[in-house]
Amino acid sequence: MTTRNDDEKVPEQPPRLAWAKHVPEVYRTMMRLDAVAREGLDPVVTELVKIRASQLNQCAFCLDMHTKDALAAGETVDRIVQLGAWRGSRHYYTERELAALELTEAMTLLTDGFVPDEVYDRAAAHFDAPELARLISAITVTNAWNRVAVTTRAVPGHYSPGRFRS
Repeated sequence: MTTRNDDEKVPEQPPRLAWAKHVPEVYRTMMRLDAVAREGLDPVVTELVKIRASQLNQCAFCLDMHTKDALAAGETVDRIVQLGAWRGSRHYYTERELAALELTEAMTLLTDGFVPDEVYDRAAAHFDAPELARLISAITVTNAWNRVAVTTRAVPGHYSPGRFRS
């Protein structure tokens, strides 16, 4: 296996906009919304859906953040690595986690059509109504954060676990 030296890496692109600096009230509101959406949800499920949505949205900053948070919370490298191919590595996850991942994909990839009834029903079978409402909220907030980070070109690689928790 070969490794790259730091001097071989492509230079880091600067962010386009310091979004939170210019709209601090929106940033604080999003942080609060994120915190409220997570209340009462299994933190493992929450990080898995945040990572999966961030993969689908190609949000490098959020992938950096959520994988580090998941690892700091005790998640395994194997489960994080397999998330991109979870359908082929279902044995790494519980049925509840799989239902959450499937719902995450359906909600994130709306260009593929509406969230199918069978996907929603599988999630509803594993999460009671308040949990399901929070899961839907957490997925929605993650997608919003991804869009902000991708648009403003937030730079990955500088995050420390827990840094942005409200």
